[in-house]
Amino acid sequence: MGARRPGRTHRYHSSSATPPSGEDKGKSDGQGQGQGQETGSSGSGGGGENTIWHKMLESAATSFASIVMVGIGFGIAGYGYHLYYKRLVLRKMTIAFEPGDPVLELAAMSRSVPKHIAGNVLDPHFQHPASKGSGDETSDADSDDLDHNESEEDDNDGDDGRGHYWIRRPEQELVNGIVSGLTIGHYHLFIGEKGTGKSSMQLDAMAQIDAEGVAMFDAHADLEIFRIRLGKALNYEFNEDYIGGYFSERGPRETTALLDIERALNKLEKVAVQRRNATRRGYRRRPLVIIVNQMHLIRDDEDGRDLIELLQQRAEQWAASGLVTMVFNSDDYWVYERFKQLAARLEVHSIQDLSRHQAMETLKRYRWRHFGERVDDDMASNIYEQVGGRLTFLNRVVRSKDMLRTCRHIMEAEKRWFLGQCWILGAEMDDDVMDQQKWAAAAMVLAQALVDKEAEEWESKKQEAAEESEAVKNKGSKKALARLRESPQRTWLPSFSLHEAQQIQTRADFIREMDRRNLFTIDSHAQVRASSVPMQWALREICQMPGFRNHLDATVQRIADIESLGRTRELVAKDLVLGGHYEFFSGKKDGGSSSSGSGSKTEVRFRGWSPHERPPRDPPEPGSDDAR
Repeated sequence: MGARRPGRTHRYHSSSATPPSGEDKGKSDGQGQGQGQETGSSGSGGGGENTIWHKMLESAATSFASIVMVGIGFGIAGYGYHLYYKRLVLRKMTIAFEPGDPVLELAAMSRSVPKHIAGNVLDPHFQHPASKGSGDETSDADSDDLDHNESEEDDNDGDDGRGHYWIRRPEQELVNGIVSGLTIGHYHLFIGEKGTGKSSMQLDAMAQIDAEGVAMFDAHADLEIFRIRLGKALNYEFNEDYIGGYFSERGPRETTALLDIERALNKLEKVAVQRRNATRRGYRRRPLVIIVNQMHLIRDDEDGRDLIELLQQRAEQWAASGLVTMVFNSDDYWVYERFKQLAARLEVHSIQDLSRHQAMETLKRYRWRHFGERVDDDMASNIYEQVGGRLTFLNRVVRSKDMLRTCRHIMEAEKRWFLGQCWILGAEMDDDVMDQQKWAAAAMVLAQALVDKEAEEWESKKQEAAEESEAVKNKGSKKALARLRESPQRTWLPSFSLHEAQQIQTRADFIREMDRRNLFTIDSHAQVRASSVPMQWALREICQMPGFRNHLDATVQRIADIESLGRTRELVAKDLVLGGHYEFFSGKKDGGSSSSGSGSKTEVRFRGWSPHERPPRDPPEPGSDDAR
């Protein structure tokens, strides 16, 4: 083995006895090239910077693509959820008009009816009466099915299984046609005193069709509560369950109650259009029915008038198109006055108390069915004379053990209510209660006028009855004579026209507030009368109190005196010159001078002695001390 040559680099290990293979040689060459490149990188900067920017751009592009894909995914998902939510809202509102309604369940519970209704959704044979054919009216057989079978004896509180209670009023057929969708092209306003049976008739009509296509709710003075009740009736959440509300943008609920109500009515219109388009050929296209109860609870202010205007505009549009029929119930006259201003398709229905025959038959049937007691005609007539045909009063009377005692309690309660609201204080009243006493005196003046008119009409009727009795006696008709021998019965309440009542009170702004407080009532024909038969009895008792007319006259005179004192001005003049000439003007003055014909001039002259000049004393009388 020779020695190594100087200057030659030996690249292999000295312990290796075999030369390197091709793979080892390639690896060695690759490592050498990599070391050279690293050396070159550290040595020069141009090529390395290009490589870094390339990597940055590649990372940015990847991130941007990821963001775009995520954004597109969220956008598609959000848009899809938006479309789904809109369809969900319409589907939920459609379910609100399916058969069955919580209002009917509550009504059945309140009336202690264990069975629901004959047209229950569980009944496979149930079919809406308006869907049985395409004719305008129901068949005779269907009408017979809807008639109340009075001879049927059951234990359902007077219910025959179809929602009828107690007695069938003559207006029931009209209400049935409206609620079932047979009557279209108009919207309706039912006016009547509280307790006359407006809501009961509508619930009866809803029970016959199981509330299919009908929604009912009560109004309220607060618009927010009105909005919630409307949403509950329509099964609408006002977008409060929309998932977009979780984000930071302005939510759909950040608005006023009127806008929410408008949004709900827009959705209702879409549901009505879809329902109409989905109706098969050969079937009646029935409108949806919305019943708004207790409209008089809405305040007569700017917000309340805006709400009534909004509802009426929708009612007019939907009545013209036949999509939705809106029904409003009110106890007060002012709601009709608001509707009258824009009414074109409005129909007004006045719901009054039951007639004498209906009330007496109701008393007899209910008393016999639930108490086993037969009420004769004299007792039933006596009860009617005291409480009239108001259903709320009849309900209290027939459920009590002593019916006549309950009648007296009802009349005394009405009397105490009237006296507590508007009793007059007489000539000794203080001037601080001036405004309240004006209102009370106006109520008492109208009450006195109603009582006087009742007495006049009563005497006139008795005179007519006597003349007719004399005529019949001469003809010899025994049946007519027996009928006329019966004492005349009070079957009416005296009334004045609205303008006459305002003239009697000498005020035009008091009568509507009295209507709200159930002291007097104004019907749809603008007739003013006592709110009920017990209230008329209370007015009669008050006006027949000893010394009432003098007490009322003294109160009116005291009010006039206080007003006169308020209009009187006292002038005090100082430092007037004796013998001076002064002029006082009453009226307007133009440019410092009295205007001709616009005022009056009063001339005042002062005569007498001056404090600086003592007047001469009169000569003393004879016999006095001064004469001596």
